[in-house]
Amino acid sequence: MVAYFPYLLLLLIVIIALTMLANRIRIAYPILLVLGGLVMAMTPNLPNVTIDPDWVLIIFLPPLLYADSWAISLKEIWKWRRIILSFAFIVVFITAAAVAWVANMVLPGFSLALGFLLGGVIGSTDVVSVSAILKFVKVPHRLSTILENESLLNDASSLIVFRFAALVVTTGQFVWYEMAGGFLWVVFGGLLIGLLIGWILKLLHQWLPTDANMDIVLTLVTPYLMYMIANEAQASGVLAVVAGGVYLHHHRNTIFPASTRNKVMAVWDNIIFILNGLAFSLIGLSLPQILEGIREEGISLTTATYYGLLITGTLIGVRILCAYGAIVTTQIMKRFIKVADGRRYHNIGVPLILGWAGMRGVLSLAVALSIPLTLDNGAPFPYRNLILYITFIVILVTLILQGLTLPFLIKWVKFPDYDDHIPDIEAETLIRKELARVALEYMDIHYKEGITNSFLLQNQKDIWQFHLDTPKCSATPEVREKYIAILRHQRDFLEQMNKNPRINEELIRSFERQINLEEEKWENS
Repeated sequence: MVAYFPYLLLLLIVIIALTMLANRIRIAYPILLVLGGLVMAMTPNLPNVTIDPDWVLIIFLPPLLYADSWAISLKEIWKWRRIILSFAFIVVFITAAAVAWVANMVLPGFSLALGFLLGGVIGSTDVVSVSAILKFVKVPHRLSTILENESLLNDASSLIVFRFAALVVTTGQFVWYEMAGGFLWVVFGGLLIGLLIGWILKLLHQWLPTDANMDIVLTLVTPYLMYMIANEAQASGVLAVVAGGVYLHHHRNTIFPASTRNKVMAVWDNIIFILNGLAFSLIGLSLPQILEGIREEGISLTTATYYGLLITGTLIGVRILCAYGAIVTTQIMKRFIKVADGRRYHNIGVPLILGWAGMRGVLSLAVALSIPLTLDNGAPFPYRNLILYITFIVILVTLILQGLTLPFLIKWVKFPDYDDHIPDIEAETLIRKELARVALEYMDIHYKEGITNSFLLQNQKDIWQFHLDTPKCSATPEVREKYIAILRHQRDFLEQMNKNPRINEELIRSFERQINLEEEKWENS
């Protein structure tokens, strides 16, 4: 392990450098990380990375899912529930069936069960890639909501397909009513276990005399706990982590004090960045191991690549067809049920974007690597290495082809004026005014006296009154720049004050943290 430590440090440096480069040239960083991993894998004198299939899912999946679940908007999911759930479940099942049929027809000796297993492996889209791409282009909020939430929820559905297909392949048995009952327990059992563990942890956070550091450690343990307990109960660990994460995020303000919330988010941002960087780099680094497996199975690289490209084309084509099918279905169903938006838009580009944004990523490789090495009878798992290589091709092609072309496609499409949300400037003004109003009302009712004697309360009262009296509350870029410059000057002055031996340095640092928080708020506004 110690021998690999310098290599791990080098990998982290490469991840940081490639991410900076991706931000500079404005492309999704997962694309460069995968390519960087490929280059490192082919660099002589560097050790080959051998990934243990028993550990890859448990290390990466729970924390990545947990972090994503904290970003879920239940309000938005409920509004777009039909299309999100359709893509997260129905489209995944359709895709798995299409992949199974094509694989069974084209790949010699490839059974339907193996085809469904392959479909489960590559059935889910990658939320990190989608979010990284959408960061550089402007899309309607509804589209980003649908894509990001679908990418999170379809992890569960693809793993369910994979799980049952793997069970059929390893045992050679298929009993439909047992599968149906097992499916219901996998879904609802996972949700219940996640919510139950989330409720217990909420009570523990509230009852135990913890500080910020202890709370952060508990949040790091939480997703692994949910995932492993649900898996031991034969339920969906993915759904358990998502359900528990959403529950705890909903109650975050009653669980953690403000200082802890800020620290938790900062720690998690760094952890998720490292995990995503390592995971996407491992996609490229795993190529030598995958190629060695292909050679062991006696399949030529040209043939295996052809199979991979064929399956990739099937994935892309089925998703695009489903995107247009969803629009047609909405137009039909709006006659019978209330839909989120029943207006008819004569724009063929929007469904194309929805269908084209189907990049595969970390989860697909992790699931493929988790395929057992042997069957229940001890025989080698059939076509395991070919499935790994096809998965690698699917990830590589979708990330590079779709990931690089999606921004140009988005710029080409002329989006309708959906009018889903109030424009951000107006919404910011509305929020600031309403916050100022309720604060002043509360102050007048509970603290009528003593306001003028307190600089803090009187100053804040003047600010809130200014928000109410000013037509627009949002600061211009020029005003923000001036305010940030003033804050930085204050911080420089604090460094000079710190030279006074009679002033406690911890107080200086406390004021510095306040200035840092204020500067961060306005830098990101």
